[in-house]
Amino acid sequence: MNASHDATLRARTEDLAEALALAGPRLDSVTAQRVQTAVDGVRQRLALGVDHTVVALAGGTGSGKSSLFNKISRLSFADVGVKRPTTARVTACSWSDAAEPLLDWIGVDRERRITHSEVLEGDGAGAMAGLVLLDLPDHDSVEPAHREVVDRVLPLVDLLVWVVDPQKYADDALHSGYLRDQVGSESSMVVVLNQVDTVPDTQRENLVEDLERLLADDGLHDVLVQPVSTRTGVGVARVREVLEEACARRSVAAGRAAAELDAAGKALLTQTPADVPWQLDAAVDRELEPVVGATGLDAVANQVGAGVRNGYGMPELPVPDRDTIALARARWLTRAGASLRPGWQRSLAESAASADQLRAAVTTALRGVDLDVSGPRHSRALRRTAWVCLALGVVLGVVGGLALGDVIGIADPWGPVLAVAGGVLLVAAVVLAVVRVVLRRRRAARRREEVRTQGRRAIREVLVTRLGEPTQRVLVEHRQVRDYALSARELPSAAPLTGSVRLPTGDELATSSTARDESGARTDATA
Repeated sequence: MNASHDATLRARTEDLAEALALAGPRLDSVTAQRVQTAVDGVRQRLALGVDHTVVALAGGTGSGKSSLFNKISRLSFADVGVKRPTTARVTACSWSDAAEPLLDWIGVDRERRITHSEVLEGDGAGAMAGLVLLDLPDHDSVEPAHREVVDRVLPLVDLLVWVVDPQKYADDALHSGYLRDQVGSESSMVVVLNQVDTVPDTQRENLVEDLERLLADDGLHDVLVQPVSTRTGVGVARVREVLEEACARRSVAAGRAAAELDAAGKALLTQTPADVPWQLDAAVDRELEPVVGATGLDAVANQVGAGVRNGYGMPELPVPDRDTIALARARWLTRAGASLRPGWQRSLAESAASADQLRAAVTTALRGVDLDVSGPRHSRALRRTAWVCLALGVVLGVVGGLALGDVIGIADPWGPVLAVAGGVLLVAAVVLAVVRVVLRRRRAARRREEVRTQGRRAIREVLVTRLGEPTQRVLVEHRQVRDYALSARELPSAAPLTGSVRLPTGDELATSSTARDESGARTDATA
């Protein structure tokens, strides 16, 4: 793994950890555990370094995993059991003296470990330098503890070698329980079809093609399928070539870690499947009028206007109707959470104010609305002036009229003057009265709108702070978790392992001819 891939994996791992912390209990327990396992596993794997390539042989009962383990290592260390199951423990062979911390992390018992270089020298082990080969228990064992070991170890390895046999390669327990979960990990997986010596020569190609078809049905494409016979040794050398390629590339560890993070990110995306189209202002606007209706605000505003016009009355805002408030809240949560998974919907409901809290907040907010019914400025002065004009006009009019009728003795021209002055004052009184009425009506209309505006502003503020902002926080976190999950999936992928795949011929299977290389080590004659 190069430094760039290492840094990228670390960054993506931390993105996934951030997503997990941010989502918290809003994820279902299975997804949360899946993501946590991936984060912890990749963190620990990166902390241990990538100088080793961990390869696990996994398979069902009787598939020949342990025999293949011994053939690859050229040792007789793994248990080849006649009685099943053999052991629930992992067996390991390492081509390095520095693999102990890694094996401790994987959980391999010390008595189940062997270091290749200590036992067999001069076998060209340099090409396998850094390899840690694991023989896992049978995944389909009748012993539950065996499967538990397999399930625990599989996420920790860099290259999975699934060993299958002609009798059970189509077993649904293998495909539904394991292989289908490996989609995305094709570059760090090999399938070995063992015991091909038991199949007629004319059926071997069909057998491999059928296995490839089943893998494709599982969603696994371009997976290397290698026919092998551990009994005759045919094909084992090519399996070793694949392992040598994996050790040489050092990108298999990166590919496996990338696949783990990709699968975890994919699982996380099932909890945040899409962005939620939601706008705060639009959501508030939709529920503003129903909540306003629950408060009786418009009726009170009309009462304020009437009080201003009439010069009396002091209305009060009633307590909002709870059922209407509860219904508005329910509609809010339904619309905002329509695209959310249940955990996120629960979080949204918990973060928003309850119906009673919302009702109390609206009541408190409306107490700040000014319900003053006082008339316009100078209204009293206009009224007093109008009354004075009216009184003087009447007096002067009467006096002028009496003078004009010679009822009282007032010298000319005062009689006509007084009569005209009285008439002018009467007109002034009427004008002042009309002006006062017009001003009060204007004041009444203005106060009515002020109450409506202030009340709506207060209610809107409650909806924003008690419903809108909590909703926005949840949806922002939802979007952040989704972004982190997408980021965790944007990983460099390793190229698939290529090993030269060729069906062994009948003659090759009929004989177990071997040759010695220049170093004296036993090798497959068909390599």
